[in-house]
Amino acid sequence: MAPLISIKSNGDKLEIVNQLLLPHTTEFLEINSVEDAHDAIKTMKIRGAPAIASLAALSVAQYLTRGLKASHTPDYLQSQEALKLHIDKILAYLFTSRPTAVNLGAATRRLTKLLDERVAVGKDTRTIAEDLIAESKAVADEDIGRNKEMAKWAGEWLLQRVKEQRLDASQGLNVLTVCNTGSLATSGYGTALGMITYLHETGNLQKAYYTQTAPYHQGSRLTALELQTLQIPSVMICDTMVGSLFQHHSIHAVVVGADRIAKNGDTANKIGTYNAAVLAAHHKVPFVVVAPISTVDLDVTDGSQIPIEQRPPIEACLVRGILYPNEGDTQQQVQVMITPSGLEGIYNPSFDVTPAELITAIATEKGVAVKADGASVFDLTPIV
Repeated sequence: MAPLISIKSNGDKLEIVNQLLLPHTTEFLEINSVEDAHDAIKTMKIRGAPAIASLAALSVAQYLTRGLKASHTPDYLQSQEALKLHIDKILAYLFTSRPTAVNLGAATRRLTKLLDERVAVGKDTRTIAEDLIAESKAVADEDIGRNKEMAKWAGEWLLQRVKEQRLDASQGLNVLTVCNTGSLATSGYGTALGMITYLHETGNLQKAYYTQTAPYHQGSRLTALELQTLQIPSVMICDTMVGSLFQHHSIHAVVVGADRIAKNGDTANKIGTYNAAVLAAHHKVPFVVVAPISTVDLDVTDGSQIPIEQRPPIEACLVRGILYPNEGDTQQQVQVMITPSGLEGIYNPSFDVTPAELITAIATEKGVAVKADGASVFDLTPIV
């Protein structure tokens, strides 16, 4: 079956799959402006740190492409100063859409750096715009290749660890993951889910388990759709059942993605990840983070400095799905409130931070980092 995709880009036409409607309805939304991209990211129509960065960059490429094609040259293309001021504002605006995912900041900084360099050497505005378009597209295009690299690094590391510890893997490995980290969260293949896919493709996976992190989060439903599409044997569990899973089933590893990794290895990921890490540590199950280099933020010393996005309280009270039982071919989607109206004091963070001491390994496209003997934090230098 064809892999799922989160973004379609062709010339100056840009579309995303509306992840709020998945897995029951596949609807592509046109992105016709930077404002559309900002809204799609903020309202979680698109999610996953790499996919967010790709959409933001591609919306800049679309904006500049249309400016270059315009019958009348836009004001911002009249001079280098006007172009820099205008694009800087756009990049700053896009950065505000989701504060935790560092990939978005990495993408906007990358474009800012290129803009500054081209202005400094005195290139004309149209050439600068063309260079920015190429760089924006590269942000998205590079994602698939590096995902496959990190997935292989992580998968081979786990296979070697299982072999060294002489664990029973005669039927293949059983791996638990949290949230969605596949093609719908990236530009393709995936990070943590990419590792699971790699194990499946190489005949080394028995079963993938994935958690339902909260009623309103789409992570579990998107993961279900991706694993079903890839025909990977899998089981969904509620996040409160992870401990029971470890007690009664042989789990070889927990593998997760990341929205930001601090210099010491502390990792921010979808809410519920920390819970799984604590339980994994108690049951001596390896806990592996798989993420691109762009997710590592060396300017952040530890997890206490990672900004945690607080979602609107109402989101914790709502769940979306199709009517059940559902008769016929029509799959009517509904959104319902699962709590009493007017609740106060709702705690609704979108992410939590797993401390480095609970993480066994961190894999990027450059390799796998583990802690030195006796250390509680990572040296990420070799893999960034």
